Amino acid sequence: MSKKKQIAFLALYEPVHEKFERFCRARVYGDMDHKDLINETLLKAYEKFDTLKSEQAFLSFLFSIAVRVLANSNRKKKEETNMSSGAYAVKDVNSDTSLRTEVTMLYEAMRLMDEKYRESLILFEITGFSIKEIAEIQATSESNVKQRLRRARLQLKHILSDAQMVNNRKEVEHAK
Repeated sequence: MSKKKQIAFLALYEPVHEKFERFCRARVYGDMDHKDLINETLLKAYEKFDTLKSEQAFLSFLFSIAVRVLANSNRKKKEETNMSSGAYAVKDVNSDTSLRTEVTMLYEAMRLMDEKYRESLILFEITGFSIKEIAEIQATSESNVKQRLRRARLQLKHILSDAQMVNNRKEVEHAK
C-alpha cells in the first residue's frame, strides 16, 4: 500500500514541482530557507495524502500546508524572540551578494502586506497562475482575485513609496 501511495503522490507532485518551488521561494523570503519549507510541506502532505479529496486540488493542498508550516515557524520564531531580550534581526538565508537592492526592498515590502493580498500577488506575478487558477486555489471568485491583485499592487506601491521617503530622509540627514 505504501508503495502505491508513494507512486501516486509523486505522480501528482512532479508536474507541479516548479510552480510549488517558485511559490515557496517567494513566500519564505527572509523567514526560512525555501528548501526547508518544501521538505516540511511535502512530508506533511505525504502524511495527509489520504485526506486529499481531488487530484485537481493537489497544488492547492500543498499551498495551504506550506502557508501553515510557515506561519507555525514564524510563530515559534516570534515566541523565541520574545523570550530573549535582544532585538530581532531579519536574516535573508537566500541572499546572494549580487542580489539587487530593489529586489530586496520588494520582498521586504511584500512581507509588510496583508496576507491575502500578498498571497494573490505571489500566485499571479511570481508563480504565474491565471486568475481562474488562483480563484480555485483560494476558494473565491475571479472578481475577488482581481480586486485582491489591485489592492495588493496599491498596498505595495504605498509601502515602497513610504520606504523610499524614509531612505531619502536618511540620505539627507547623513549628508549634513
